[in-house]
Amino acid sequence: MTSSPVRSTPPRVTDFNRAVVEEFRANSGRVGGPFAGGDLLLLTTRGARSGREQTSPLGFVRDEDGRLVVVASAGGAPHHPAWYHNLLAHPMVRVEVGEDAFGAVAVPAEGAERERLFARVVRQQPGYADYQARTDRPLPVVRLERPYPETPFTGLVDKLLEVHTWLREQLRHVAAEAEAHFAARSRAQGAPPPSLGLQIRQHCLAFCESLHIHHTSEDQAAFPALARSHPDLAPALQRLRAEHGTVDRIRRELESLLADLTTADPDRFRAELARMTAELEAHLDYEEEVLIPPLSAMPLS
Repeated sequence: MTSSPVRSTPPRVTDFNRAVVEEFRANSGRVGGPFAGGDLLLLTTRGARSGREQTSPLGFVRDEDGRLVVVASAGGAPHHPAWYHNLLAHPMVRVEVGEDAFGAVAVPAEGAERERLFARVVRQQPGYADYQARTDRPLPVVRLERPYPETPFTGLVDKLLEVHTWLREQLRHVAAEAEAHFAARSRAQGAPPPSLGLQIRQHCLAFCESLHIHHTSEDQAAFPALARSHPDLAPALQRLRAEHGTVDRIRRELESLLADLTTADPDRFRAELARMTAELEAHLDYEEEVLIPPLSAMPLS
């Protein structure tokens, strides 16, 4: 009962990075060579076109709140690195720092926030100023936000409720950010509509991707296990699977709406979002009603 996808193949690592990645994992994040003594993490993204995961070693700094920040510098090359294009398409990423590994939402900073973060990066790692001087493109600065609170595993029920709570919160977050966008568009009074902020876009895509992963993991792992141990749940599990299909269709519709949010009709967007919210809330409520009793009786191990 997790939100992590099941990997059919290991993430790709380029020949150039392979030795660094292997050394990182063998030594709890410590490496030698040009990265010796520096702060290094491994970022696993899903290919924007291929869909295959790829792992890249990256330097990082921490913001005041402790969140990890990486820069898409590519050593000052004229084009963004592949991992940055990947996270724009698939914001849900995997991060390894030292012995810790966790999922995160990758959110590029914009405007004044980008300038503040880049200045902080340069104070801690002056080499990024040299990278910026080599290229005309503003180097993207990306915050890696944990998708939901990392809490100790205390049981399947707690994990289910943790994921459900995060999904409900993110759906409310999508609605609030969309309303803020519509208000800004209204204030423009005939001027070109404001662009959809990367923060809104990434959070919306992360919600859709997390919902899809959560339902897929239930369909492929949790539900078959429950069907074997609790045959009496067969009708309820069949209904839940059918609802997964309905919610997944609405999810795809929401992604399409978000793609056109800069010009979308506000009333239509609100109606579609309200419809999805109502169906998702009803689905989550029913899932908790059906699954919590048998999950509560299952051992932790």
